[in-house]
Amino acid sequence: MTTLPRPAVRALLAAALVSAVLSGCTDSSADSSAGARADRPATGKPDATAGVTLAATLDSPTDITLRWSGRDPGAAGHVVEFATERQGPYTVLLFAPPGRRTYTHPDLIPTTPFYYRLRPYYGPASDGIGIALPPGDFGERDQQKDHGWAEPRKLPGDEGVGEARHPVTGGPDRAAAPTGLEATVMHANGVKLTWQDHARDEVGQLVEIRPAGAREYRVAAVLDADIESAGLITLPHEKKAAIRVRPLRYGPQSNIVHRTTGAEPPR
Repeated sequence: MTTLPRPAVRALLAAALVSAVLSGCTDSSADSSAGARADRPATGKPDATAGVTLAATLDSPTDITLRWSGRDPGAAGHVVEFATERQGPYTVLLFAPPGRRTYTHPDLIPTTPFYYRLRPYYGPASDGIGIALPPGDFGERDQQKDHGWAEPRKLPGDEGVGEARHPVTGGPDRAAAPTGLEATVMHANGVKLTWQDHARDEVGQLVEIRPAGAREYRVAAVLDADIESAGLITLPHEKKAAIRVRPLRYGPQSNIVHRTTGAEPPR
């Protein structure tokens, strides 16, 4: 599954996760055309059930901005993915909240094709809980400690409950929402999370965090299905935050858009 290693989200220790590419990505709502090629914005025919139409603009030789319209009212958000071949494999760039409509993918490899798609994702979130970590950084002494507590795992005693679990839906049904979420502070930048998973058909689970003063939760990590314990390393601005967990299922993808970056400008 996926970890999102940029300054807005952190790596989950000891997880068998796939690297994503959020470093340096920015949000853009301006219709900038400086340096753009003269060809029309890339659009395509969307999946009739996806509810979202995606377009892409080359704002400079190596910067591509995505914009999308439409929404699935039952979706928790949309995952933005890219590939350098139409058939993939696709890599996660962003889990976008429902109200977001744009994303800029900057500083790309010159003269390279880039393909993009969106997929809605569904799942009811657990209740959020607050964390308050002590002052300090993740130092050398912390690095030398045993971090087995951070490994994502199933909790014992969970066998044989599959029939009592609930399907992940995009509506108001919260039966599949995790319960009993608890956070144990392990050191100045690490918390151990435990919860009860009630979903029977999730493809994964999202760990979401909202730093104190922030308006929205952001995805911190994506875990495999059925996990009920995992560690999280926080960033400096996340010493005080709210955390929640969400089972994950994807919906039908949008249209795929394609842009090819230009040559790198001379220096």
